[in-house]
Amino acid sequence: MALMRKIRWLCCVLCLWSAAQPACAGAPDCTAAASVDWQAVAPGVWVWLPEHLDEISPHNRGQVLPISAVVDAGEALVVDPGPSHQHGLRVRRSLACQLGARVRWVVNTHAHAESVLGNSAFADLQALGQLDIVATAGTREAMQRRCAQCLSYLTSIAGAEAMQDTRIVLPNRIMSEGETLAVGRIRLQVMQVGNAHTESDLLLWEPQRRIMWAGGLLYEGRIPELAQGSLNGWLHALPRLKALRPVLVVGAALSVAPDAGSLPSAFGATDHYLQALRMSILQAMDAGLDGSDIRSIQLPDFAGWAGYRQRHGFNVQRAWRELEPEWLDATGPASPRLIPDVGR
Repeated sequence: MALMRKIRWLCCVLCLWSAAQPACAGAPDCTAAASVDWQAVAPGVWVWLPEHLDEISPHNRGQVLPISAVVDAGEALVVDPGPSHQHGLRVRRSLACQLGARVRWVVNTHAHAESVLGNSAFADLQALGQLDIVATAGTREAMQRRCAQCLSYLTSIAGAEAMQDTRIVLPNRIMSEGETLAVGRIRLQVMQVGNAHTESDLLLWEPQRRIMWAGGLLYEGRIPELAQGSLNGWLHALPRLKALRPVLVVGAALSVAPDAGSLPSAFGATDHYLQALRMSILQAMDAGLDGSDIRSIQLPDFAGWAGYRQRHGFNVQRAWRELEPEWLDATGPASPRLIPDVGR
């Protein structure tokens, strides 16, 4: 697989970061009940990928996004622990028995159920003060407001058995731009983006190795989720992330730069979809269409992406409401009105 070849290339490069770091090797055997197919994508950086690019179903038990862990010196930080109590338990136990690490941090990058409901597997450690669940203030507020409804919805799709014992556990530590999280010797800088993929998105950045945890801000092969976000805000946020020149991104997709001079392909994929969505709506408005005609706004280039049937139409509705005041205030045709991308 091309992605795994890129990961092996990047892993070899990043292994030079420190001779003291663990080798890029497979995880040791673990009991079947706790086993997770963790993939080492850089020294101390592990990712559990979903089996397929798909939508939530009983078959995948709600895991449609990567779950990531940073491990060093017996400590672990988990980024977006997954859709259920059972997923969170698998993460927690596998890190202990496969990688010999105690989870010290759980990071919620944004308030989507399939990313944060795994918090409940860490509630006992949180209550004992042995672990912090971290998010931005905006994400915590959104979870408090929406998660009960989201848990009910996810249960109806993934099934009651998959969601057994899952309960809402809110972050107890609020972080913002410029703060740092330490995992052993690894230092991760906190970044914050507001009103883009969601009301508030937290990113983690390791500048020394140029690794970025982008939460839901970067997609590839799967239609982006715009339900709680802003199309223009998202497009304005991407150049800031590109300017950092990351070589490895863990977001809604795992994406690796093909070489030292390039960006991970998820940047181009996400930007392409969002720009195409914006342009198609503005052109439809220029042509005299109105909100009742949104079904005619199709993007064939993305019809093969997971979630196109389920989410693209809703994204059109959401973006139409956002762009209509802009279109009413504008003069001239839509064609020149792409959001500038200084990071291309």
